[in-house]
Amino acid sequence: MQIGKINTNEKVFIIAELSANHDGSLQVAKDTVYAAKEAGADAIKLQTYTADWMTIDCEKEDFIIKGGTLWDGINLYKLYKQAAMPLEWHEELFNYGRSLGLEVFSSPFSKEAVDFLDEFNPPAYKIASFEITDYDLIDYAASKGRPMIISTGIATLQEIQNVADICKKRGVDLALLKCTSAYPAPRSEVNLKTIPAIKEIFKVEVGFSDHTLGISAPIAAVAMGARIIEKHFILNKSINSPDKYFSLTPDEFKEMVKAVRETEEMIGEVNFKPKSGRQFARSLYVVKDIKKGETFSEENIKSIRPGYGLHPKYLPEILGKKACKDLQKGDRLRWEDIY
Repeated sequence: MQIGKINTNEKVFIIAELSANHDGSLQVAKDTVYAAKEAGADAIKLQTYTADWMTIDCEKEDFIIKGGTLWDGINLYKLYKQAAMPLEWHEELFNYGRSLGLEVFSSPFSKEAVDFLDEFNPPAYKIASFEITDYDLIDYAASKGRPMIISTGIATLQEIQNVADICKKRGVDLALLKCTSAYPAPRSEVNLKTIPAIKEIFKVEVGFSDHTLGISAPIAAVAMGARIIEKHFILNKSINSPDKYFSLTPDEFKEMVKAVRETEEMIGEVNFKPKSGRQFARSLYVVKDIKKGETFSEENIKSIRPGYGLHPKYLPEILGKKACKDLQKGDRLRWEDIY
């Protein structure tokens, strides 16, 4: 899948998600973008919404967060009001990120956000887990003709199929990110075996949007076939952000990138042709001086290291045959020595 200048067939695409980790400061946001680049990210991802695009200003019980989250007891509208990145920052952050060589894109949470972002020519749209059931939003974003990256966190298999069908109908490339929509996500609920299953079922690029603590899950996800990794990124944990508890600092993110790249390198390809070590395999050698015409036996030839002689599988065939010339202890056994 091509996302800007990154081809996920050639390189795992690593996304640093800025989310709400800007602390209400454009300079903090820019410093975070720079730190993400220094930490090895391929892309910085923003979130584009206003509180009014997300929900309504209402104090009824339904609009108070509950369910054992980090934000229990907080009003939805007030949370989004605090966390939203001002729309007027986007142009500067897009330009700044691109000047550093990063891909810059965002998660739109409404049609207004899609139209707003389209002015910046993003390389893709990212649909967040909680928006995967908003088929109208997904169809509208896909209508712009850009690659779609969609997290599957809260979706059923049928709902994932539905959004895959929408993107297919629109003729856009699609990547589905395995995601557990808990903040932070317990490792026991991550279920990384789903990654190859998504690949097999939907025949699309597959990735992993991570909300666990630490860096082990993204590394394991790459080993399971993920070609896109998304992780929340924060400049430092002193920043007042609702997302800071499951975000990586620059040093942590850098460590993750290093481990992902090493894992990516080790995965390689299906290859049953050993490139090294054959010299230490066993092979057939003369272990006792043999005169011309003497019979080969288990006393004068053996399967030993190193591996430069005949393959050990020929030993039964050679035993009982005769040497066609004098052979010395330590000589490799070759077919031209036998008659």
